[in-house]
Amino acid sequence: MSPFPSLTFGQRLLELPPVFYRHIQPQPLNDPYLVAGNASLCATLGITAAELSQPASLALLSGKQFVPGVSALAALYAGHQFGVYVPQLGDGRALSLGDTVDREGRRWEWQLKGAGLTPFSRMGDGRAVLRSTIREYLCSEAMHGLGIPTTRALAMTGSPDPVYRERPETAAVLTRLAESFIRFGSFEVFYHRGQHDEIRQLADFVIRHHYTHCAQADQPYAALFADIVARTAQLLAHWQAVGFCHGVMNTDNMSILGLTLDYGPFGFMDGFNAAHVCNHSDHAGRYAYNQQPQVGLWNLHCLASAFLPLVSEEQLVEALSGYREQYSQYWLILMRNKLGLLVEQEGDEALIEALLLAMHAHHTDYTVFFRRLADFDMAGENHALRDMFLDRSLFDDWATRYAARLQLETRSAAERKLAMLAANPKYILRNYLAELAIQAAQQGDFSQIASLHDCLSHPFDEQPQYQAYAAEPPAWAQQISVSCSS
Repeated sequence: MSPFPSLTFGQRLLELPPVFYRHIQPQPLNDPYLVAGNASLCATLGITAAELSQPASLALLSGKQFVPGVSALAALYAGHQFGVYVPQLGDGRALSLGDTVDREGRRWEWQLKGAGLTPFSRMGDGRAVLRSTIREYLCSEAMHGLGIPTTRALAMTGSPDPVYRERPETAAVLTRLAESFIRFGSFEVFYHRGQHDEIRQLADFVIRHHYTHCAQADQPYAALFADIVARTAQLLAHWQAVGFCHGVMNTDNMSILGLTLDYGPFGFMDGFNAAHVCNHSDHAGRYAYNQQPQVGLWNLHCLASAFLPLVSEEQLVEALSGYREQYSQYWLILMRNKLGLLVEQEGDEALIEALLLAMHAHHTDYTVFFRRLADFDMAGENHALRDMFLDRSLFDDWATRYAARLQLETRSAAERKLAMLAANPKYILRNYLAELAIQAAQQGDFSQIASLHDCLSHPFDEQPQYQAYAAEPPAWAQQISVSCSS
Protein backbone atom coordinates (compact mmCIF):
# COMPACT_ATOMS: atom_id res chain seq x y z
CA MET A 1 0.00 0.00 0.00
CA SER A 2 1.24 3.49 -0.81
CA PRO A 3 2.18 5.67 2.19
CA PHE A 4 0.14 8.43 0.52
CA PRO A 5 -3.19 6.75 -0.37
CA SER A 6 -4.50 9.81 -2.22
CA LEU A 7 -1.57 9.75 -4.67
CA THR A 8 -1.03 7.43 -7.62
CA PHE A 9 2.63 6.97 -8.43
CA GLY A 10 3.76 6.44 -11.99
CA GLN A 11 7.25 6.27 -13.46
CA ARG A 12 7.61 8.26 -16.63
CA LEU A 13 11.36 7.63 -16.83
CA LEU A 14 10.65 4.01 -17.72
CA GLU A 15 9.49 5.22 -21.13
CA LEU A 16 13.21 5.58 -21.83
CA PRO A 17 15.44 2.52 -22.43
CA PRO A 18 17.50 1.12 -19.52
CA VAL A 19 20.69 2.81 -20.75
CA PHE A 20 19.34 6.07 -19.27
CA TYR A 21 19.20 4.83 -15.66
CA ARG A 22 19.98 2.05 -13.22
CA HIS A 23 17.60 0.26 -10.88
CA ILE A 24 18.82 0.79 -7.33
CA GLN A 25 18.43 -0.87 -3.97
CA PRO A 26 18.73 2.04 -1.50
CA GLN A 27 20.57 2.01 1.78
CA PRO A 28 17.93 3.27 4.22
CA LEU A 29 18.64 5.52 7.16
CA ASN A 30 18.49 3.97 10.59
CA ASP A 31 16.01 5.35 13.12
CA PRO A 32 14.67 8.04 10.75
CA TYR A 33 12.80 11.08 12.05
CA LEU A 34 11.13 14.01 10.33
CA VAL A 35 13.18 17.20 10.53
CA ALA A 36 10.88 19.36 8.42
CA GLY A 37 7.84 19.04 6.19
CA ASN A 38 6.53 21.49 3.62
CA ALA A 39 2.82 21.98 4.35
CA SER A 40 2.20 24.28 1.37
CA LEU A 41 3.72 21.84 -1.11
CA CYS A 42 1.77 19.02 0.55
CA ALA A 43 -1.43 20.96 -0.12
CA THR A 44 -0.41 21.41 -3.76
CA LEU A 45 0.14 17.67 -4.07
CA GLY A 46 -3.14 16.82 -2.39
CA ILE A 47 -1.74 15.31 0.81
CA THR A 48 -1.54 16.59 4.38
CA ALA A 49 1.58 17.60 6.28
CA ALA A 50 0.59 15.17 9.04
CA GLU A 51 0.99 12.28 6.59
CA LEU A 52 4.72 12.99 6.29
CA SER A 53 5.41 11.86 9.85
CA GLN A 54 3.47 8.61 9.61
CA PRO A 55 5.66 5.46 9.88
CA ALA A 56 4.93 4.36 6.31
CA SER A 57 5.81 7.82 4.99
CA LEU A 58 9.02 7.98 7.00
CA ALA A 59 9.94 4.59 5.57
CA LEU A 60 9.49 5.96 2.05
CA LEU A 61 11.23 9.29 2.71
CA SER A 62 14.25 7.60 4.30
CA GLY A 63 14.68 4.94 1.60
CA LYS A 64 13.47 1.99 3.66
CA GLN A 65 10.55 0.96 1.47
CA PHE A 66 8.96 2.06 -1.76
CA VAL A 67 5.62 2.41 -3.43
CA PRO A 68 4.51 -1.00 -4.74
CA GLY A 69 5.23 -1.38 -8.44
CA VAL A 70 7.61 1.60 -8.57
CA SER A 71 11.38 1.14 -8.82
CA ALA A 72 14.08 3.34 -7.38
CA LEU A 73 16.12 4.71 -10.30
CA ALA A 74 19.42 6.58 -10.57
CA ALA A 75 19.84 8.58 -13.78
CA LEU A 76 22.93 8.59 -15.99
CA TYR A 77 24.51 11.86 -17.13
CA ALA A 78 27.92 13.44 -17.67
CA GLY A 79 29.03 17.06 -17.56
CA HIS A 80 31.65 19.76 -17.72
CA GLN A 81 32.91 20.37 -14.19
CA PHE A 82 34.86 23.63 -13.82
CA GLY A 83 35.33 23.60 -17.60
CA VAL A 84 36.61 20.02 -17.86
CA TYR A 85 34.49 17.26 -19.38
CA VAL A 86 33.87 14.33 -17.04
CA PRO A 87 32.59 11.40 -19.13
CA GLN A 88 30.33 9.79 -16.55
CA LEU A 89 28.65 11.28 -13.53
CA GLY A 90 25.02 10.43 -12.81
CA ASP A 91 22.92 10.39 -9.67
CA GLY A 92 25.58 9.50 -7.14
CA ARG A 93 23.34 10.10 -4.14
CA ALA A 94 19.89 10.74 -5.60
CA LEU A 95 17.12 8.30 -6.44
CA SER A 96 13.93 8.81 -8.40
CA LEU A 97 10.87 7.43 -6.62
CA GLY A 98 8.46 7.91 -9.51
CA ASP A 99 6.05 10.75 -10.20
CA THR A 100 2.61 11.97 -9.18
CA VAL A 101 0.05 14.46 -10.49
CA ASP A 102 -0.92 17.43 -8.32
CA ARG A 103 -4.29 19.14 -7.95
CA GLU A 104 -3.61 21.37 -10.96
CA GLY A 105 -2.66 18.50 -13.24
CA ARG A 106 1.12 19.04 -13.09
CA ARG A 107 3.27 15.94 -12.83
CA TRP A 108 6.10 15.98 -10.28
CA GLU A 109 9.05 13.62 -10.15
CA TRP A 110 10.05 12.67 -6.60
CA GLN A 111 13.70 12.25 -5.65
CA LEU A 112 15.49 11.19 -2.50
CA LYS A 113 18.83 12.95 -2.12
CA GLY A 114 21.21 11.18 0.24
CA ALA A 115 19.70 7.69 0.06
CA GLY A 116 22.99 5.81 -0.36
CA LEU A 117 25.38 4.44 -2.95
CA THR A 118 24.55 4.07 -6.62
CA PRO A 119 26.67 2.86 -9.56
CA PHE A 120 27.40 6.56 -10.19
CA SER A 121 28.71 7.40 -6.71
CA ARG A 122 32.35 7.14 -7.81
CA MET A 123 34.40 7.86 -4.66
CA GLY A 124 31.41 9.22 -2.73
CA ASP A 125 29.34 7.56 -0.02
CA GLY A 126 25.93 8.39 -1.46
CA ARG A 127 24.96 10.28 1.65
CA ALA A 128 23.98 13.84 2.50
CA VAL A 129 24.61 15.46 5.86
CA LEU A 130 22.03 17.30 7.91
CA ARG A 131 23.88 20.60 7.39
CA SER A 132 23.75 20.58 3.59
CA THR A 133 20.22 19.17 3.54
CA ILE A 134 18.93 22.04 5.68
CA ARG A 135 20.55 24.50 3.28
CA GLU A 136 18.96 22.96 0.19
CA TYR A 137 15.56 22.56 1.86
CA LEU A 138 15.48 26.22 2.88
CA CYS A 139 17.00 27.70 -0.26
CA SER A 140 14.88 25.85 -2.80
CA GLU A 141 11.77 27.06 -0.98
CA ALA A 142 13.20 30.56 -0.60
CA MET A 143 13.76 30.69 -4.36
CA HIS A 144 10.20 29.54 -4.94
CA GLY A 145 8.98 32.32 -2.67
CA LEU A 146 10.98 34.80 -4.73
CA GLY A 147 9.32 33.56 -7.92
CA ILE A 148 12.54 32.07 -9.32
CA PRO A 149 12.26 28.72 -11.17
CA THR A 150 13.57 25.97 -8.90
CA THR A 151 13.28 22.41 -7.73
CA ARG A 152 11.10 22.11 -4.63
CA ALA A 153 11.64 20.55 -1.21
CA LEU A 154 8.89 18.41 0.30
CA ALA A 155 10.50 16.92 3.38
CA MET A 156 13.73 16.39 5.27
CA THR A 157 14.42 13.20 7.16
CA GLY A 158 17.25 12.87 9.68
CA SER A 159 19.09 9.97 11.28
CA PRO A 160 21.81 9.43 13.90
CA ASP A 161 23.85 7.54 11.26
CA PRO A 162 27.34 9.05 11.01
CA VAL A 163 28.60 10.63 7.78
CA TYR A 164 32.20 11.75 7.39
CA ARG A 165 33.04 15.02 5.66
CA GLU A 166 35.58 17.52 7.04
CA ARG A 167 34.36 16.16 10.38
CA PRO A 168 31.84 13.50 11.48
CA GLU A 169 28.24 14.62 10.95
CA THR A 170 24.83 12.99 10.95
CA ALA A 171 22.94 11.82 7.87
CA ALA A 172 19.81 13.25 6.31
CA VAL A 173 17.70 12.67 3.21
CA LEU A 174 15.95 15.41 1.26
CA THR A 175 12.78 14.61 -0.64
CA ARG A 176 12.80 17.04 -3.53
CA LEU A 177 10.42 17.43 -6.43
CA ALA A 178 10.58 18.86 -9.94
CA GLU A 179 8.79 18.43 -13.22
CA SER A 180 12.05 16.85 -14.35
CA PHE A 181 15.63 16.50 -13.15
CA ILE A 182 17.03 16.11 -16.68
CA ARG A 183 20.20 18.16 -17.10
CA PHE A 184 22.43 19.46 -19.88
CA GLY A 185 24.73 16.57 -19.01
CA SER A 186 21.94 14.07 -19.68
CA PHE A 187 22.41 14.89 -23.38
CA GLU A 188 26.18 15.36 -23.24
CA VAL A 189 26.91 11.83 -22.08
CA PHE A 190 25.38 10.27 -25.19
CA TYR A 191 26.94 12.77 -27.58
CA HIS A 192 30.43 12.06 -26.29
CA ARG A 193 29.75 8.32 -26.49
CA GLY A 194 28.56 8.65 -30.06
CA GLN A 195 25.09 7.33 -29.15
CA HIS A 196 23.02 9.59 -31.34
CA ASP A 197 19.84 7.48 -31.23
CA GLU A 198 19.74 7.99 -27.47
CA ILE A 199 20.04 11.77 -27.91
CA ARG A 200 17.00 11.67 -30.18
CA GLN A 201 15.07 9.49 -27.73
CA LEU A 202 15.83 11.87 -24.88
CA ALA A 203 14.88 14.92 -26.93
CA ASP A 204 11.61 13.27 -27.94
CA PHE A 205 10.91 12.49 -24.28
CA VAL A 206 11.59 16.09 -23.24
CA ILE A 207 9.36 17.47 -26.01
CA ARG A 208 6.58 15.00 -25.29
CA HIS A 209 6.40 15.83 -21.58
CA HIS A 210 7.84 19.32 -21.09
CA TYR A 211 7.95 21.27 -24.37
CA THR A 212 4.83 19.97 -26.06
CA HIS A 213 4.45 23.08 -28.24
CA CYS A 214 7.76 22.25 -29.95
CA ALA A 215 6.20 19.16 -31.49
CA GLN A 216 4.16 21.44 -33.78
CA ALA A 217 7.21 23.36 -35.00
CA ASP A 218 8.65 22.77 -38.46
CA GLN A 219 11.87 21.63 -36.79
CA PRO A 220 10.99 20.44 -33.27
CA TYR A 221 14.56 19.86 -32.07
CA ALA A 222 15.70 23.33 -33.14
CA ALA A 223 12.65 24.82 -31.41
CA LEU A 224 13.46 22.81 -28.28
CA PHE A 225 17.03 24.08 -28.14
CA ALA A 226 15.94 27.68 -28.71
CA ASP A 227 13.45 27.41 -25.84
CA ILE A 228 16.14 26.00 -23.53
CA VAL A 229 18.36 28.96 -24.41
CA ALA A 230 15.55 31.39 -23.58
CA ARG A 231 14.71 29.71 -20.27
CA THR A 232 18.37 29.66 -19.24
CA ALA A 233 18.75 33.35 -20.07
CA GLN A 234 15.71 34.19 -17.95
CA LEU A 235 16.94 32.06 -15.04
CA LEU A 236 20.32 33.80 -15.01
CA ALA A 237 18.63 37.19 -15.13
CA HIS A 238 16.58 36.20 -12.07
CA TRP A 239 19.72 35.13 -10.19
CA GLN A 240 21.57 38.35 -10.96
CA ALA A 241 18.64 40.59 -10.09
CA VAL A 242 18.21 39.06 -6.63
CA GLY A 243 21.94 38.77 -5.90
CA PHE A 244 22.07 34.96 -5.91
CA CYS A 245 25.27 32.99 -6.55
CA HIS A 246 24.93 29.31 -7.42
CA GLY A 247 28.54 28.37 -6.76
CA VAL A 248 28.87 25.31 -9.03
CA MET A 249 27.45 26.03 -12.47
CA ASN A 250 28.73 22.81 -14.01
CA THR A 251 26.69 21.51 -16.93
CA ASP A 252 25.49 18.58 -14.83
CA ASN A 253 23.91 21.17 -12.52
CA MET A 254 22.02 22.94 -15.31
CA SER A 255 18.35 22.04 -15.71
CA ILE A 256 16.90 21.43 -19.16
CA LEU A 257 13.77 23.23 -17.87
CA GLY A 258 15.60 26.33 -16.67
CA LEU A 259 15.22 25.47 -12.97
CA THR A 260 17.66 26.28 -10.21
CA LEU A 261 19.10 22.83 -9.55
CA ASP A 262 21.47 21.28 -6.99
CA TYR A 263 22.02 23.68 -4.12
CA GLY A 264 25.53 23.30 -2.75
CA PRO A 265 27.86 26.24 -2.03
CA PHE A 266 25.23 28.83 -2.94
CA GLY A 267 24.92 32.25 -1.39
CA PHE A 268 22.80 35.37 -1.50
CA MET A 269 25.14 38.34 -1.40
CA ASP A 270 25.19 40.53 1.67
CA GLY A 271 27.43 43.47 0.77
CA PHE A 272 27.36 43.88 -3.00
CA ASN A 273 30.53 42.65 -4.66
CA ALA A 274 30.30 42.08 -8.39
CA ALA A 275 33.20 39.63 -8.25
CA HIS A 276 31.86 37.69 -5.25
CA VAL A 277 32.77 33.98 -5.17
CA CYS A 278 30.54 32.02 -2.82
CA ASN A 279 32.36 28.67 -3.14
CA HIS A 280 35.69 28.62 -1.33
CA SER A 281 36.73 25.68 -3.52
CA ASP A 282 36.44 27.89 -6.63
CA HIS A 283 39.93 29.32 -6.35
CA ALA A 284 39.96 30.80 -9.87
CA GLY A 285 36.57 32.47 -9.47
CA ARG A 286 35.11 30.68 -12.47
CA TYR A 287 31.61 30.90 -10.99
CA ALA A 288 31.81 34.39 -9.50
CA TYR A 289 28.62 36.42 -9.46
CA ASN A 290 29.60 38.60 -12.42
CA GLN A 291 30.62 35.52 -14.44
CA GLN A 292 27.33 33.65 -14.08
CA PRO A 293 25.56 35.05 -17.18
CA GLN A 294 28.55 34.23 -19.38
CA VAL A 295 28.90 30.77 -17.83
CA GLY A 296 25.25 30.16 -18.66
CA LEU A 297 26.09 30.81 -22.31
CA TRP A 298 29.23 28.65 -22.13
CA ASN A 299 27.15 25.79 -20.75
CA LEU A 300 24.62 26.24 -23.55
CA HIS A 301 27.47 25.89 -26.06
CA CYS A 302 28.25 22.51 -24.48
CA LEU A 303 24.61 21.52 -24.83
CA ALA A 304 24.60 22.76 -28.43
CA SER A 305 27.38 20.31 -29.25
CA ALA A 306 25.20 17.49 -27.93
CA PHE A 307 22.36 18.68 -30.20
CA LEU A 308 24.50 18.55 -33.36
CA PRO A 309 23.11 15.14 -34.37
CA LEU A 310 19.60 16.67 -34.32
CA VAL A 311 19.99 20.31 -35.35
CA SER A 312 22.17 22.04 -37.94
CA GLU A 313 25.13 24.01 -36.69
CA GLU A 314 23.70 27.18 -38.26
CA GLN A 315 20.44 26.85 -36.31
CA LEU A 316 22.29 26.20 -33.06
CA VAL A 317 24.54 29.22 -33.58
CA GLU A 318 21.49 31.35 -34.33
CA ALA A 319 19.79 30.27 -31.11
CA LEU A 320 22.95 30.88 -29.09
CA SER A 321 23.41 34.31 -30.64
CA GLY A 322 20.13 35.41 -29.11
CA TYR A 323 21.14 34.55 -25.54
CA ARG A 324 22.83 37.83 -24.62
CA GLU A 325 19.93 39.94 -25.88
CA GLN A 326 17.38 37.70 -24.15
CA TYR A 327 19.33 37.88 -20.90
CA SER A 328 19.82 41.65 -21.11
CA GLN A 329 16.18 42.35 -21.90
CA TYR A 330 14.90 40.23 -19.02
CA TRP A 331 17.51 41.56 -16.59
CA LEU A 332 16.54 45.11 -17.51
CA ILE A 333 12.87 44.34 -16.87
CA LEU A 334 13.71 42.96 -13.43
CA MET A 335 16.06 45.82 -12.54
CA ARG A 336 13.61 48.48 -13.75
CA ASN A 337 11.05 46.87 -11.48
CA LYS A 338 13.50 47.07 -8.57
CA LEU A 339 13.98 50.79 -9.22
CA GLY A 340 10.28 51.42 -9.74
CA LEU A 341 10.67 52.36 -13.39
CA LEU A 342 7.56 51.63 -15.38
CA VAL A 343 8.30 53.67 -18.51
CA GLU A 344 11.31 52.47 -20.51
CA GLN A 345 13.96 55.11 -21.18
CA GLU A 346 17.16 54.81 -23.17
CA GLY A 347 19.44 55.70 -20.27
CA ASP A 348 18.01 53.19 -17.80
CA GLU A 349 20.79 50.64 -18.17
CA ALA A 350 23.46 53.28 -17.54
CA LEU A 351 21.56 54.44 -14.44
CA ILE A 352 21.38 50.90 -13.10
CA GLU A 353 25.05 50.21 -13.83
CA ALA A 354 26.07 53.44 -12.08
CA LEU A 355 24.19 52.36 -8.97
CA LEU A 356 25.79 48.91 -8.97
CA LEU A 357 29.25 50.44 -9.35
CA ALA A 358 28.62 52.68 -6.34
CA MET A 359 27.27 49.74 -4.32
CA HIS A 360 30.27 47.62 -5.30
CA ALA A 361 32.68 50.35 -4.20
CA HIS A 362 31.10 50.44 -0.73
CA HIS A 363 29.91 46.82 -0.43
CA THR A 364 26.44 48.20 0.23
CA ASP A 365 24.03 45.55 1.43
CA TYR A 366 22.21 44.52 -1.74
CA THR A 367 18.88 43.42 -0.30
CA VAL A 368 18.55 46.12 2.37
CA PHE A 369 19.41 48.93 -0.04
CA PHE A 370 16.84 48.00 -2.67
CA ARG A 371 14.15 47.50 -0.04
CA ARG A 372 14.87 50.95 1.41
CA LEU A 373 14.88 52.47 -2.05
CA ALA A 374 11.09 52.11 -2.09
CA ASP A 375 11.04 55.03 0.40
CA PHE A 376 13.19 57.29 -1.80
CA ASP A 377 12.05 60.91 -1.53
CA MET A 378 12.80 62.95 -4.64
CA ALA A 379 12.86 66.14 -2.56
CA GLY A 380 14.38 64.72 0.61
CA GLU A 381 17.85 63.89 1.91
CA ASN A 382 17.24 60.11 2.11
CA HIS A 383 19.48 59.59 5.13
CA ALA A 384 18.68 55.86 5.44
CA LEU A 385 20.07 55.34 1.93
CA ARG A 386 22.96 57.84 2.13
CA ASP A 387 24.25 56.22 5.30
CA MET A 388 24.81 52.95 3.42
CA PHE A 389 27.70 54.63 1.53
CA LEU A 390 30.94 55.79 3.12
CA ASP A 391 31.24 58.40 0.38
CA ARG A 392 27.86 60.10 0.65
CA SER A 393 28.60 62.25 -2.37
CA LEU A 394 28.73 59.16 -4.57
CA PHE A 395 25.18 58.32 -3.56
CA ASP A 396 24.10 61.95 -3.86
CA ASP A 397 25.28 62.11 -7.45
CA TRP A 398 23.37 58.99 -8.33
CA ALA A 399 20.30 60.11 -6.37
CA THR A 400 20.16 63.32 -8.41
CA ARG A 401 20.09 61.28 -11.62
CA TYR A 402 17.50 58.91 -10.15
CA ALA A 403 15.23 61.74 -9.03
CA ALA A 404 15.36 63.26 -12.51
CA ARG A 405 14.55 59.89 -14.01
CA LEU A 406 11.54 59.45 -11.72
CA GLN A 407 10.13 62.72 -13.06
CA LEU A 408 9.50 60.83 -16.32
CA GLU A 409 7.29 58.23 -14.60
CA THR A 410 3.50 58.20 -14.79
CA ARG A 411 2.77 56.60 -11.41
CA SER A 412 2.39 58.41 -8.12
CA ALA A 413 5.04 57.98 -5.44
CA ALA A 414 2.65 55.79 -3.44
CA GLU A 415 1.98 53.53 -6.43
CA ARG A 416 5.69 53.30 -7.18
CA LYS A 417 6.46 52.32 -3.58
CA LEU A 418 3.94 49.48 -3.61
CA ALA A 419 5.37 48.18 -6.88
CA MET A 420 8.93 48.36 -5.54
CA LEU A 421 8.05 46.53 -2.34
CA ALA A 422 6.60 43.77 -4.51
CA ALA A 423 9.84 43.59 -6.53
CA ASN A 424 12.43 43.87 -3.74
CA PRO A 425 12.37 41.15 -1.08
CA LYS A 426 12.73 42.08 2.55
CA TYR A 427 13.91 38.57 3.42
CA ILE A 428 16.49 36.31 1.78
CA LEU A 429 18.26 33.20 3.05
CA ARG A 430 21.47 34.78 4.26
CA ASN A 431 24.21 32.28 5.04
CA TYR A 432 24.33 33.30 8.69
CA LEU A 433 20.59 32.61 9.09
CA ALA A 434 21.05 29.16 7.60
CA GLU A 435 24.03 28.62 9.89
CA LEU A 436 22.01 29.50 13.00
CA ALA A 437 19.28 27.08 11.94
CA ILE A 438 21.90 24.37 11.33
CA GLN A 439 23.52 24.87 14.73
CA ALA A 440 20.14 24.63 16.46
CA ALA A 441 19.16 21.54 14.46
CA GLN A 442 22.39 19.80 15.37
CA GLN A 443 21.26 20.19 18.98
CA GLY A 444 17.84 18.73 18.17
CA ASP A 445 15.97 22.04 17.82
CA PHE A 446 14.25 22.28 14.42
CA SER A 447 12.14 25.33 15.22
CA GLN A 448 14.40 27.78 13.36
CA ILE A 449 14.06 25.72 10.18
CA ALA A 450 10.30 26.00 10.43
CA SER A 451 10.41 29.73 11.18
CA LEU A 452 12.79 30.50 8.33
CA HIS A 453 10.75 28.43 5.92
CA ASP A 454 7.59 30.26 6.94
CA CYS A 455 9.26 33.65 6.59
CA LEU A 456 10.98 32.95 3.28
CA SER A 457 7.77 31.67 1.74
CA HIS A 458 6.54 35.30 1.76
CA PRO A 459 9.76 37.30 1.27
CA PHE A 460 8.08 40.49 0.03
CA ASP A 461 5.72 40.84 3.02
CA GLU A 462 6.62 42.89 6.10
CA GLN A 463 6.06 40.04 8.64
CA PRO A 464 6.87 41.97 11.87
CA GLN A 465 7.33 38.70 13.78
CA TYR A 466 10.38 37.98 11.62
CA GLN A 467 11.88 41.46 11.62
CA ALA A 468 15.20 40.15 12.98
CA TYR A 469 15.68 38.10 9.79
CA ALA A 470 15.75 41.34 7.74
CA ALA A 471 18.72 42.87 9.56
CA GLU A 472 22.12 43.32 7.98
CA PRO A 473 24.37 40.38 8.89
CA PRO A 474 26.59 40.41 11.98
CA ALA A 475 30.36 40.71 11.59
CA TRP A 476 30.92 36.99 12.24
CA ALA A 477 28.89 36.14 9.13
CA GLN A 478 31.88 37.14 7.00
CA GLN A 479 33.76 34.14 8.37
CA ILE A 480 31.23 31.60 7.05
CA SER A 481 32.78 29.46 4.34
CA VAL A 482 30.84 27.12 2.06
CA SER A 483 32.13 24.52 -0.37
CA CYS A 484 30.81 21.65 -2.47
CA SER A 485 30.26 19.62 0.71
CA SER A 486 27.90 22.34 1.93
